[in-house]
Amino acid sequence: MKMWTLSCATPVAYPANSVRVSMPSVKAPSSSQISFQHNESPLVPEVVKAVDSLCSEFRAVDNLVACNTSRVLKAFQNVRLGSHHFSGSTGYGHDEAGGREALDQAFAEIVGAESAIVRSQFFSGTHAITCALFAFLRPGDELLAVAGAPYDTLEEVIGKRDSNGLGSLKDFGVEYREVPLAEDGGLDWDCLMHALKPHTKCALIQRSCGYSWRQSLSVNEIGRAIRIIKMQNPNCLVMVDNCYGEFVESIEPPSVGADLIAGSLIKNPGGTIAPCGGYIAGKKKWVEAAAARLSAPGLGIDCGSTPGDVMRAYFQGLFLSPQMVGEAIKGTFLIAEVMASKGYQVQPLPRATRHDTVQAVQLGSRELLLAFCEAVQRSSPVASYTKPVAGSTPGYASEVIFADGTFIDGSTSELSCDGPLREPFAVYCQGGTHWTQWGLVLGEVLKHI
Repeated sequence: MKMWTLSCATPVAYPANSVRVSMPSVKAPSSSQISFQHNESPLVPEVVKAVDSLCSEFRAVDNLVACNTSRVLKAFQNVRLGSHHFSGSTGYGHDEAGGREALDQAFAEIVGAESAIVRSQFFSGTHAITCALFAFLRPGDELLAVAGAPYDTLEEVIGKRDSNGLGSLKDFGVEYREVPLAEDGGLDWDCLMHALKPHTKCALIQRSCGYSWRQSLSVNEIGRAIRIIKMQNPNCLVMVDNCYGEFVESIEPPSVGADLIAGSLIKNPGGTIAPCGGYIAGKKKWVEAAAARLSAPGLGIDCGSTPGDVMRAYFQGLFLSPQMVGEAIKGTFLIAEVMASKGYQVQPLPRATRHDTVQAVQLGSRELLLAFCEAVQRSSPVASYTKPVAGSTPGYASEVIFADGTFIDGSTSELSCDGPLREPFAVYCQGGTHWTQWGLVLGEVLKHI
């Protein structure tokens, strides 16, 4: 049989000699009945041109997807995953069929960690990160952020922004300091070499750019930072905010020495179908300490019910996540290529290696930021008829606008964009269940900015 390979040509154009399957004879429709011709495309010319130029980048992403899918499959096979693991539990969660344990073990193996806790009881990535930080830190300790300012939602957790006495790290006597970024937007390696103090107990590394106009960090860079930190103080613990970074590379931060990583299941590792939850993974001792912060000392990882439909979604979402992340990465390449061609500054640069699923575009004005988000919302499968409105949101320091017509509320892995209403008025695009969705969205965006 003659074999054919996928190409990056316009999605609706097919070669004349493509493989055809013999079917029973049917009457062909008349030309008046055909509303969509093969030589037409729903994508605007700018997007078609960008797709044609990104064949090698898309092919590399497909290879990454195959590599990461392989390690997920291996982990599922090693825990002997079966349908009985999908039954879930109720109440305290003591009487369950091993699904919780199998999920934790599989997740730990996938990310290269000793242990993991994957739970619906984590409200968000911020919640999971908070549990990890409170596991590490005690009064008199210092937290050092080594990649500049952390994401907005951690400011009140740390006490950098007043939490009104609700129990920030600062309220508990934990000191805080930042290592500013270098002029090029990367880590300041020279400064980091001398950054630790005797009471620096935890170093926080944010893998993704957050709302900063900076480069996201590769796993290799995270590993280099960990070596520099441990060289100064082997007892300093390293916590990595892994949000938006899962499955973007072939290894995760625990493989290069991170003591803990944490993130959200409605981002990359939920595969767009996990309805809620988060995870913490890393050294067994510290995963158990973080679990005690989520539940209570003495309860740890051995409780917490998860309904069966949710448990199945966690396993299935984790299986799908390498593919979904691959599509999101292709979307970032496409956004960068198209928007840069229109003269906008983008981060990462077109065709640069990706280390997370976020693509930032500097729009330069409040009006253009609003117009971009409104165009994304109009192109969404859910609530396309609504108009996103900027406003104050719990955890954020500035007005923020969100466009996220998603099936799971707030699921940035499906396709969304947002941005704070402040200079340089950058929009941060995430996710995408298939890159063609961003292709369609960009057509709407270009009409209105």
